[in-house]
Amino acid sequence: MKLTLRVWRQQNADADGAMSTYEVDGVSPDMSFLEMLDTLNEDLILKGEDPVAFDHDCREGICGACSLVINGDAHGPERTTTCQLHMRSFQDGDTIDIEPWRASAFPVIKDLVVDRSAFDRIIQAGGYVTAPTGSAPEAHATPVPKPDADFAFEHAECIGCGACVAACPNGAAMLFTSAKVNHLNVLPQGAPERETRVLNMVAQMDEEGFGGCTLTGECATACPKGIPLMSITGMNKEWLRATRKAARK
Repeated sequence: MKLTLRVWRQQNADADGAMSTYEVDGVSPDMSFLEMLDTLNEDLILKGEDPVAFDHDCREGICGACSLVINGDAHGPERTTTCQLHMRSFQDGDTIDIEPWRASAFPVIKDLVVDRSAFDRIIQAGGYVTAPTGSAPEAHATPVPKPDADFAFEHAECIGCGACVAACPNGAAMLFTSAKVNHLNVLPQGAPERETRVLNMVAQMDEEGFGGCTLTGECATACPKGIPLMSITGMNKEWLRATRKAARK
């Protein structure tokens, strides 16, 4: 396959960026999208040019590091992570636009790499349970109803890639935050911080400068792990519950 790539190039957060056009030949349909970018970078290095910076780690759809907007879609045309997107999803001769996540809370570091540490700070605000001292408890010592366990596992699948933010027209982080809140709040181990968790995480999310949620649903459509839109409703209920409880004190 021969492709034309229009890639966003930006030296740093303070520099102006622009799209640069490159031709890539000999692309196998069985290559992953990141392997295709590796091929581009090999050509650029051989020419003495600066390779395109892009984020990646496990390349197995687990870590959430790969974060590209491909032809206007977060992670590209398939509902998967960029590293698990294969070139058979494109046709010979295609022109592909490749951009970083677009959100004020995700400033560009270089080219296609953005700073997603805002997500880390949201988790630090409340995405944890009280750490007990002593030996680890028996796994079955605290029974968890199966519906609750299934609900928690569904939300624990969030890999924090940021596709929800990139897809949202408002740049909201509600789906990510709700996944982290709901995952822990439904479990008995998360009960001691149930109120403070949702209040603190939502407050930190707002402080980071993410946009407001208007339930357009683009976040859930783009999520490679299928976090449901109803997750946001669940977090809103938790937030109202915690707010009312705090007001009564």
